[in-house]
Amino acid sequence: MANVIYTPNDILEQEFKTKMRGYDPIEVDEFLDNVIKDYEAYNKEILTLKEENDRLKAKVEQLSKAQPTATRVKEAAPKSSAVTNFDILKRLSNLEREVFGKKLDQQSANNAASTDFSQNYTQDESDIEKTRQF
Repeated sequence: MANVIYTPNDILEQEFKTKMRGYDPIEVDEFLDNVIKDYEAYNKEILTLKEENDRLKAKVEQLSKAQPTATRVKEAAPKSSAVTNFDILKRLSNLEREVFGKKLDQQSANNAASTDFSQNYTQDESDIEKTRQF
C-alpha cells in the first residue's frame, strides 16, 4: 500500500469549501461515508489475502523441503511397480480371454447352427416351389 494517498481518516476529516452554487454538503458527506466503508472493506480484503499468501508460501516451502526425500523413494519404486502393473494387466487379459472367449465361442457356434438351419429352410422352400410346378 505504498501508493495510497488517502487513508479512511483522511477522507473522513476532509473539509470542502462551500460556495454559493456548490454541491449539497449532506449529499457529499453521504457519498464520502460510502467511499470510506468501501475503502475499509478493501483494506480488510488486502490484509486477508496477504495472510493467505504468506500461509501458502510457507506451505510450499515446507513441501519443497520434504520433496527431495519423496523423489528418492519414487526412484526406487517404479521398477517394481512397472513389473507389477505389467503382470496385473497380463493376468487380467488372460482372465478376460478365458471368460469372454468361451462366450464368443458359444455365440459363434449358435450363429453357425442358425445359419445352417436358415440355409436348409430356404432349400426346402425352393423344393416346395419345384414340386408345385408339377
